[in-house]
Amino acid sequence: MSFHLHNIRDYSNDKHRCVDDKPYGGGAGMVMTPEPVFNAVEAVEILDDAAATKILLTPQGETFNQEIAGELSKKARLMIICGRYEGFDERIRSGIGAIEISIGDYVLTGGEIPAMVVIDSVTRLVPGVLGGDNSLQDESFVNKTLEYPQYTRPAEFRGMKVPEVLKSGHHSKIEEWKTENAILRTQERRPDLLKDKTK
Repeated sequence: MSFHLHNIRDYSNDKHRCVDDKPYGGGAGMVMTPEPVFNAVEAVEILDDAAATKILLTPQGETFNQEIAGELSKKARLMIICGRYEGFDERIRSGIGAIEISIGDYVLTGGEIPAMVVIDSVTRLVPGVLGGDNSLQDESFVNKTLEYPQYTRPAEFRGMKVPEVLKSGHHSKIEEWKTENAILRTQERRPDLLKDKTK
């Protein structure tokens, strides 16, 4: 697995390497211009034989989740395009053939932090990246539930005890406890996930 950074300014034909301009129709802030973005995407696309799945990071995109991370982890190559300023010229959205992803209902200064979120979440799902792939199976969101409560040593800390069943060595009962507690925790904290599961 390898990562390469490309500065969109390097693909600007403007003598000052500008990548933004005032919006038509007025409005606050500046908008990323299409030419340097198209130039960058086209130049980077041909650096590798594998077709790139292009991702545009924008608050208008589909909200990123574990399912999308799983789908992206199966792609041969990803090209993540980070925005700045007030966003992208609409012709970038319609012209480069990218999927649009948002990491949540809030606005950041640029797309670099969302890119790191996507990279971290996707990378850990690639086989061989984590020490044991079994650790992925019980994680939050994998089965549309939050992860069950976790405990480690000591067996008792300041009067708080580890549930007896987890120390019993009875594997089927332990699995039953984990499933029940994952559902309970999800009902308490994220009932929307269980609604999605029944659709």
